[in-house]
Amino acid sequence: MPYLFYDTSSLVILLPALILSFYAQYKVQNTYSRFLKVGNYGGYTGAEVARRILDSQGLEDISVNRVGGYLSDHYDPRRKVIRLSEQVYNGRSIASIGVAAHEAGHAIQHARGYTPLSIRNAIVPIASFASQAAFIFIFLGLFLGAGTMLVDVGILLFAAVVAFQLITLPVEFNASSRAVELLSGQGFVTGSEETSVRKVLNAAALTYVAAAASAIAQLLRLLMLRGRRRD
Repeated sequence: MPYLFYDTSSLVILLPALILSFYAQYKVQNTYSRFLKVGNYGGYTGAEVARRILDSQGLEDISVNRVGGYLSDHYDPRRKVIRLSEQVYNGRSIASIGVAAHEAGHAIQHARGYTPLSIRNAIVPIASFASQAAFIFIFLGLFLGAGTMLVDVGILLFAAVVAFQLITLPVEFNASSRAVELLSGQGFVTGSEETSVRKVLNAAALTYVAAAASAIAQLLRLLMLRGRRRD
């Protein structure tokens, strides 16, 4: 029945995750902006740090390019390229070198065959399809009375999205750990700067935790709706 999709008691399940998501966005924006204004003692740019880290790991074949956007930094495993936003690529701040090292950490994961990253990359097409198709099936099942089978298919697809969010967590945490270790070990940061880098990367990691929590909460809500429809 349509009203089930808007059932207030089930919506309550989403509230804690929603609050966490808002807090995570605030935290990453605030922390990133703050340390974007704090220069690193060596005066390194994000591009220089990423290049030197890659070279130290024997990954000269991975390029470091500039890309447009804000916080658009990422590693592309298909083309073996790290793309850094303007603020990171040319920036000489604590935030810039922290983000650059984090993306270099992803490149190292890929080169070393880090299992969680391999799993995540393998299920990207499935998760992408599932995120678009899940609610189509659920909509047809709940609103049009097309049967619980369609709802079950939708929930199963959404479970794939949850799995993707969960496997993303160790990938991101490990990349951040590698970043801090490499920045410190190769002398890019001082002891106090290492603490600041951790703050930047921990704030960014919180967004992935919030995304996973939201996906889990939504899955629980969908299971609740399915159960009530059958009653």
